[in-house]
Amino acid sequence: MLDLINLNSIPVFLLIFVRIAAFFVTLPLFSYRTIPAPFKIGFSFFLAFIMYYTVDASAIVIDEMYIFLLLKEILVGLLIGLIAFIILSAVQIAGGFIDFQMGFAIANVMDPQTGAQSPLTGQYFYIFALLFLLSVNGHHLIIDGIFNSYHFIPIDAFIPFQDGSIADFVITAFNKMFLIAFQIAIPIVGCLFLVDIALGIIARAVPQLNVFVVGLPLKILVSFLVILFFLSLYITLVKGLFETMFETMRGLMQLFGGA
Repeated sequence: MLDLINLNSIPVFLLIFVRIAAFFVTLPLFSYRTIPAPFKIGFSFFLAFIMYYTVDASAIVIDEMYIFLLLKEILVGLLIGLIAFIILSAVQIAGGFIDFQMGFAIANVMDPQTGAQSPLTGQYFYIFALLFLLSVNGHHLIIDGIFNSYHFIPIDAFIPFQDGSIADFVITAFNKMFLIAFQIAIPIVGCLFLVDIALGIIARAVPQLNVFVVGLPLKILVSFLVILFFLSLYITLVKGLFETMFETMRGLMQLFGGA
């Protein structure tokens, strides 16, 4: 007879299930609208069923504090997934920087995965980033991260909020995200800045030439050539982005666990 059939084990299983389900609500790749909701719920259920036999829940006491443990599990899952989503948003921010220089900033597209508007170049880079994540089995590392979260944040412990270390950690994560976004965008933005300087010189040297008509197609052409040339550099930066994402998730879990 499986332990899960025992009514006493259902509250413990529910604690595990809500953390995993909340984790998949905000996590990149797993939280997208293109993934059906029954798949997310079913995957969370069976993953929680597997993790139930590996989590030490002997100290769980079903009393008036159980509802707060349930809320804590939801909060932990949401915040760990959200910090990963914030770090991965560096790709979209870099695309916004590039589109502003290219002249594509007015032509944002609706992202069917998140339901929000995103820059054209950012969406192009984002698809490359997700394909790279899947090609190196990064989604396995993400699932392994939620599994290892029980080693850092015990199921029967609450999150310590004695000082501002968690707020400082989130601010540092934001700084890293903007730094990576700047590193991704600077080759294209730098080249377009040089194109703007060249067009300014041409406008002064040849006043008869309408640089506004020539400049926009020229900047788009230069942008495509530079993106093609720096694509290998972009893959290297995306690799560092994912390493930063996993390190940030681990650091946040350590703070939640009181380390």
